[in-house]
Amino acid sequence: MRKTIGLALALSLATTAFAQDASAITLGNGEKNWIMVEGLTRSVDSTYTEQRITSGGTAVRRGDGAKITFNEVHIEGDGWLVLHPFIDGKPNGDWVAGYSFVESGTNKDVSITLNPAPEPGTMFLVMLHSDSNKDGVFDFVFVEDGINVEDRAVFEGNRMVAHVFAAP
Repeated sequence: MRKTIGLALALSLATTAFAQDASAITLGNGEKNWIMVEGLTRSVDSTYTEQRITSGGTAVRRGDGAKITFNEVHIEGDGWLVLHPFIDGKPNGDWVAGYSFVESGTNKDVSITLNPAPEPGTMFLVMLHSDSNKDGVFDFVFVEDGINVEDRAVFEGNRMVAHVFAAP
């Protein structure tokens, strides 16, 4: 999991950016952006390999992973389909469990690899992030002053394009 900006902070920033009350923000599909969470599938757990190269050498780690596949994702402009895990019973936007690049328009069978493989029923928040700086790199970074200046959550009005779901 990759540490990123907190969901509460993202909502706070969205509230500031869109002059909205955080309590008015809802989750779901929009008219121009959506994530189909019905019919999610899970691949047979597969072995993944992660390689880290440092000045001191190379380390390789292997383990069991799984792919969660969404039938359809639609986004205006290139972006990312991102999974945040639930921690202590609620979505935790401080962590990214996995993500996948999505091109502008309709994307079919979008898979996100999770390492390690989650237990069936594990809860996640799936959401869209725009590729704001158009560099093709997931740049949702926490900056020391708490401002995310890169890839942002996708909103339509006060609706964040996001859903809560259980891993199949």
